[in-house]
Amino acid sequence: MFKDFKAFLSRGSVVDLAVGVIIGSAFTAIVKSLTTDLINPFLGLFLGQINLSGLVFSVGSAQFKVGSFIEAIINFIIIAFIIFLMVRAFNKLTKRDTSAKESKTDALLGEIRDLLKDEKK
Repeated sequence: MFKDFKAFLSRGSVVDLAVGVIIGSAFTAIVKSLTTDLINPFLGLFLGQINLSGLVFSVGSAQFKVGSFIEAIINFIIIAFIIFLMVRAFNKLTKRDTSAKESKTDALLGEIRDLLKDEKK
């Protein structure tokens, strides 16, 4: 069982996933700081409140923390946009010109087809 567990942990995908989780948590801390320390005070200038997390409204005894929800939405949008940019850049870097390979393949397949037709005659 220990041997199987060691083999499982030494797989590349498990290690890659662990690295991704660690980097993701560090990245989330950076984005949270960006939102809390830079973006929210800027938005707060227009709303009259520097700290958006203090934006609360009450109905009866229930308190709705709208400011915290707005901060969470801003964090999500920033993280999603940066991930989009990273995936887009990765796709551009790994994009290969397959048109030349396809045309060569098509030409070879065409020649094989023609040879097979000639053999049937």
